[in-house]
Amino acid sequence: MLRPGRLSAALAAICTAVLTATLLAGSAAAGEPRSADIPQATSKAAATSKAAKTPTTKAAGNKVVGYFTEWGIYQRNYHVKNVETSGSAAKLTHINYAFGNVTGGKCAIGDSYADYDKAYDAASSVDGQADTWDAGALRGNFNQLRKLKKLHPGLKVLWSFGGWTWSSGFTEAAKNPAAFAQSCYDLVEDPRWADVFDGIDIDWEYPNACGLSCDTSGKDAFKNLMSAVRAKFGSSNLVTAAITADASSGGKIEAADYAGAASYVDWYNPMTYDFFGAWAAQGPTAPHSPLNSYNGIPQQGFNTDAAISKLKGLGIPASKLLLGIGFYGRGWSGVTQDAPGGTATGAAPGTYEAGIEDYKVLKGSCPATGTVAGTAYAHCGNQWWSYDTPATIAGKMNYKQQQGLGGTFFWELSGDTANGELIKSIS
Repeated sequence: MLRPGRLSAALAAICTAVLTATLLAGSAAAGEPRSADIPQATSKAAATSKAAKTPTTKAAGNKVVGYFTEWGIYQRNYHVKNVETSGSAAKLTHINYAFGNVTGGKCAIGDSYADYDKAYDAASSVDGQADTWDAGALRGNFNQLRKLKKLHPGLKVLWSFGGWTWSSGFTEAAKNPAAFAQSCYDLVEDPRWADVFDGIDIDWEYPNACGLSCDTSGKDAFKNLMSAVRAKFGSSNLVTAAITADASSGGKIEAADYAGAASYVDWYNPMTYDFFGAWAAQGPTAPHSPLNSYNGIPQQGFNTDAAISKLKGLGIPASKLLLGIGFYGRGWSGVTQDAPGGTATGAAPGTYEAGIEDYKVLKGSCPATGTVAGTAYAHCGNQWWSYDTPATIAGKMNYKQQQGLGGTFFWELSGDTANGELIKSIS
């Protein structure tokens, strides 16, 4: 979905178009780097004690984790303040800040301007106080997240590394997991912003399998990497991972030892969205985030229940699995059939990228006309879209409770309405 320094939807569209649905199952986006020097440390952040970090107070099964994208401050004009004014902050238990880069076998800054250099005026700041240009002062998203946490003391923030665009670096990282873990720790615990982050999220797409690039590190690589990350970050930090939801026979869940790595993570975020989309330009149309299978589904094993069942079947505790929700839709154009399974001529137009659109836009431009497999679809004119609504999310919450899952996570905050319509449907 993304951008070199700013948001470059065209780049992601080109990459996505050449990939098959199998490669994309459970994918998430990532950013491209923006070169800039890192400023000097501020003694205020350096004085923050790691021991001062406290555990989340909400029940373990009620985690609500939302992704905040660093690039959203550009074309989307979505800032940390919007998390507060939408009412989303009050609903969240955790924010995953996406993304840090993985390059040269190490964790690295994704976009220094967005992360810690952009100056916010009083009107745009979470607390109504403008950023300063004092030497060493923290600015950007990091400072805004710090302010948001002060308003919501129970809110935790994790720094997510990798994502769809930046996962190729994990292949090198897997050659020396300890060095990778050390680099991540040094960056996340940098004294300038150590008080902002409560842990790390690893988004490797995909270990020992193909995403935007292919990895052949072996089935144990992911387990070894997560073991090293946990060893370095210790028990006082959260360690989580976004993982594939490809439960097809011989699919990505089978490619890595997710069960073996489970003991090193606080929880997994199986990416139960992006199962189907207009990278299959001629169709068939299909919901991108089906809760379960249905007659005519293009690929067996590409649905939420199949993924959760397969992961639980490997011995991963249900409490360590979160249910994934997409705050966006995927769609085709040139469609005449209302029900899923129709033919198409290509991707439907989108604001930032063809074939994808935010829920906040679709709810008005192409309202839902039906439901299938626990999610909604919409046929308007010659366009066909699938996305979740408050009603379908409510159904997925029932599933989450029945399965004893640890909570819910979603991609991503800027796709919701200004008053947080979707996040308010998460229970």
